[in-house]
Amino acid sequence: MKRSSFIRNTGLAAAGMFCAPAILKANKRDDLMLGQGKKQYRINKAWSQVDFSKNPVKDCHEMVQDSKGRIILLTNEVKNNIIIYDKKGKLIDTWGHEYPGGHGLTLFNENGHEVLFICDNNRHQVIKTDLKGSVLMTLDYPKETEKYTKAEEYIPTETAIAANGDIYVADGYGKDFIIQYDHSGKYIRHFGGRGDKDENLLNAHGICVDKRDKKQTTLIVTSRQQNAFKRYTMDGKYINTVPLPGAWVCRPVINGDHLYAAVLKSSSAPDKPSGWVTVLDKNFKVVSNLGGTPAVYENGKPGEMHQSSDVFQYPHDVCIDDEQNMYVAQWNSGHVYPYKLEPVV
Repeated sequence: MKRSSFIRNTGLAAAGMFCAPAILKANKRDDLMLGQGKKQYRINKAWSQVDFSKNPVKDCHEMVQDSKGRIILLTNEVKNNIIIYDKKGKLIDTWGHEYPGGHGLTLFNENGHEVLFICDNNRHQVIKTDLKGSVLMTLDYPKETEKYTKAEEYIPTETAIAANGDIYVADGYGKDFIIQYDHSGKYIRHFGGRGDKDENLLNAHGICVDKRDKKQTTLIVTSRQQNAFKRYTMDGKYINTVPLPGAWVCRPVINGDHLYAAVLKSSSAPDKPSGWVTVLDKNFKVVSNLGGTPAVYENGKPGEMHQSSDVFQYPHDVCIDDEQNMYVAQWNSGHVYPYKLEPVV
C-alpha cells in the first residue's frame, strides 16, 4: 500500500488524533509489561522532555544512537527536523528546516566521522549530512536505472550502508526497487521492484545490512504489504523470505543477535491503530511481540499475529541503545514523542 492510499483510508481516524488530549495521554507513565520470553520491557511514555510549544513533531519517523550515546530523532516537522536527546529524554539540540518529507534516517561511521543519510519523500532525494546538519551529498532520482521518467516516481524511504561505503536506497513508496551506489554516489545496480516473483518487493519500506553470519553478510529488505522480510546477497541476488503473517513491518534494526522492527499495523485491523513491535532471533524466529500476540509456529511458520494491547498506535521505527533500552517512534499517532522501553528480563 502506498502512503497516500493509507492516509486516505485512515483519514477519519487520524483527524481525531491531532489534538492536545492525544499528546497529554501519551505523556503519562505506563508500567504495563510488554513482550514475551526473554524480551520483555516496561514502557515509559513520558520519556521525552521536549516542550511541544517550542519543538513540535508531526510524524516521528526514525531514530538512531550516535557514538556519544545521543538519541537522534527524525521528524517531518520543518521547525526542527532533527531532535537530539540524551538517554534520559532531555533535549540536547535541534536542527533542520528543509526536510518536509523526512522519513528515513541511517547513521554510518565513515572513516571515524559519523554521518547521517536522510530520505525525504517530498523532495524525492537522499541527503547525506554530518551530525550538525551540513549537507555532504545529495542523491537525486535514479534515472540511470531507466525505470524512472521523473523524480515524482521515486519516493525513497530508507538507506543501508555497507562496510565499504556502498549505499543501498529502498524506494519503498515509489517503484520498490533497491538502488545500489558506491560511496561517492555512482550508480552500480538495482534489484527488487514489483512483480510476482520471490525476488520482487511490495512496499520496500526498510533495509539493513546483516553481519550476524560471519560467513556471509547479507541485506534484509522489508516487503511490508506482503508481511515479510526478504534477504538478498550484497549484489542483489534473492536468498529467501521471512514470513511474518499479519505484521506490516517497517525497517529491520539489528542489535546483537536480534532483529527488531516496528509493526505499523496488523492485517486484521488495517484501518485503525493496530501496531506493535516484533523481535526476531538470529534464526529469524519471532521471540517476542511487544503489544502483540505471541507468535505460534507450525511447520516452521508463525500463525497470523495481531495487536494485543493498544499501547501503540502506528509504530514506525525502533532504536536500541548501548544499554539495551528501546525507543519507539510512531507515525500518525497524535504528534506523540518517542516512548522509551526498559528491559526487565
